[in-house]
Amino acid sequence: MWVVEAVGVGLFAAALVLGLLVLRRIRLLRRAGGIDVALRTRLEDSPRGWHLGVGHYRGDDFLWFRVLSLRSGPDQVVRRTGLEISSRRAPSAPEAYAMPVGSTVLRCEGADREIELAMTQDALTGFLSWLESAPPGHSVPWAS
Repeated sequence: MWVVEAVGVGLFAAALVLGLLVLRRIRLLRRAGGIDVALRTRLEDSPRGWHLGVGHYRGDDFLWFRVLSLRSGPDQVVRRTGLEISSRRAPSAPEAYAMPVGSTVLRCEGADREIELAMTQDALTGFLSWLESAPPGHSVPWAS
């Protein structure tokens, strides 16, 4: 009987440690100037595939860190060069669970892939400013 209790206590401790690691990751990413962004790479007619994360701007790159990940580096890197917003929409009801409240969904096309980003209005303003602020001599594809 004590073996079952020991296994239960061990599983509880492991879940607690994992939860604390996730909370620490979120706090560190937000403290460093991150914004809440949901992202999906599999674009289909289904509302599935969204992952909540924290985004950071670093020069010409938008770094996205998935919240539930043990990776130390970014899970996705979105390059400003060649990035174009092809459409903008409100999230559907089944999608809204996986993104920040009051989000707008952007479908973005880059040189090598197509993704969707969901972010709040404040984060969207910052993202559009970053996209428009390309260095002199670079053209910025734009779609409103």
